[in-house]
Amino acid sequence: MKLLTAAQMRAVDTKVIKEIGIPSMVLMENAGRQVAETAVSYLRRRGHRKVSIVVGKGNNGGDGFVAARYLHNLGLRARVFMTSSYKELSQDALANYHICCQLGIDIQEIDEAYLPKLRFALSLTDLIIDGLLGTGLKGPPKDLVGDVIELINDIERPVLAVDVPSGLDADTGKVFSPCIKADLTVTLAAPKVGLFVYPGAEQTGRVHVANICIPQELLNSAGNGNLITAKNLSKLLPSRPEAGHKGTFGRVLILAGARGMTGAAALSSQGALLAGSGLVFVGVPQSLNDIMETKTTEAMTIALAETAERCLSVEALPKIEEYLPRMDALVIGPGLGQHPSTGELVRTLLEQVNCPIVLDADGLNVAAQTGILESRTSESPPLVLTPHPGEMARLLGCSVEAVQQERIKSAVTAAQKFLATVVLKGAGTVVAASNGGFWVNTTGNMGMATGGSGDVLTGIIGGRLAGGMAPVDAAVFSVYAHGLAGDLAYEQLGALSLLAGDVLKKMPQALQLIEREEVTERWIYLE
Repeated sequence: MKLLTAAQMRAVDTKVIKEIGIPSMVLMENAGRQVAETAVSYLRRRGHRKVSIVVGKGNNGGDGFVAARYLHNLGLRARVFMTSSYKELSQDALANYHICCQLGIDIQEIDEAYLPKLRFALSLTDLIIDGLLGTGLKGPPKDLVGDVIELINDIERPVLAVDVPSGLDADTGKVFSPCIKADLTVTLAAPKVGLFVYPGAEQTGRVHVANICIPQELLNSAGNGNLITAKNLSKLLPSRPEAGHKGTFGRVLILAGARGMTGAAALSSQGALLAGSGLVFVGVPQSLNDIMETKTTEAMTIALAETAERCLSVEALPKIEEYLPRMDALVIGPGLGQHPSTGELVRTLLEQVNCPIVLDADGLNVAAQTGILESRTSESPPLVLTPHPGEMARLLGCSVEAVQQERIKSAVTAAQKFLATVVLKGAGTVVAASNGGFWVNTTGNMGMATGGSGDVLTGIIGGRLAGGMAPVDAAVFSVYAHGLAGDLAYEQLGALSLLAGDVLKKMPQALQLIEREEVTERWIYLE
């Protein structure tokens, strides 16, 4: 599903109005009707009927007037509060204001002096509809609008936001002060980037994507952003022929583990196996091989030359080269350590390997230290990078704060700079391609912020690459499936006690739900 910025959505609106001939009033009518229908569904499930619509002077407010009309006609008690004079309303909003007046809907223009009465009125309502600002925000809400937002948040009544919560930057997810804290957001035509990028995602509640009759082909061509949902993910999975054997479904070699970090290697190997890889080999320092054999049953271990500190040594290269011709994918990094000899091994492999590579954890840190990724060309083998924000900061030579403030930009920059597929982990994981395309994930939860969770994801991506998926498809599919498994574990165990091993245990169920197209999205409702 496409993920658009405010400017991209405005460009689509303009094309629809000028080239296709759908009047702006029709778009407003469709938007307001969808808002009203969502409000009715919410209220009737709870046996409620009182709605307060707080509107500004722009088209977002016009959507609110339309919603008020539909709610009124359905027999609900709808009341509108305006933060501007009717003389300041946009043309379409003004037309709908006059219709509401003709229908006898209670409309109140408010000012600073009216705020105590507004507080009382809103405290008695069953649902507040936020039609104040929409996507046109240019900075922190000020004056009366800012005061109204603070009042709405203070009284803690359920809030439905129109398009985006007022005070939220639709493009970046930046949360201005003040900003509406919504329980529901009805976003129009296509989801906006800021609704799914943190910290903005914390303000939206459950997001409903409303069809306002804009042709899908226009939305699809509007930008490079995408939202990862379960829809169509099953189509990315290659068929598994009945006559297939373990070699048919891909071989992956995982180079991982150092003293105290064998768990990372074990978790990554299990992730690759559960993702469907036919054969998984784990190369570890030779003194840790016996430990790995007790940790893994289905994966095969390879004892490799090590340093005195029990990290992989560059002297392991000849033995690794014996296995590489048979491998369909190579994973480097989980729990690997940063010994100079290990770094030399990683650098050499990145220069010589021809199969798809997943580079994670200490593999990324070594790459950042040596600058080896900057020498990649269009002829280099496919590469998937899986950094957390700290690793991304080292790769880009910036601060963690800079990465987190512009997560999408950071991921896309790294993908283009290193000619790779980038998976920037964290809340709202971002997948970016070197052509500028990006995908924001909708699964996962705070319980997955635990050691080993990233190692599981790395293994899943490696398994999907070995199984024949293209790098971007493997990354998109894997981050969604990994997050879905985490959500299933969260539902059973909660956040505090959720472990990476619990995510592994839920992977089969997550993959079955995706294959059967039986996933119920947790945070987004697609009409």
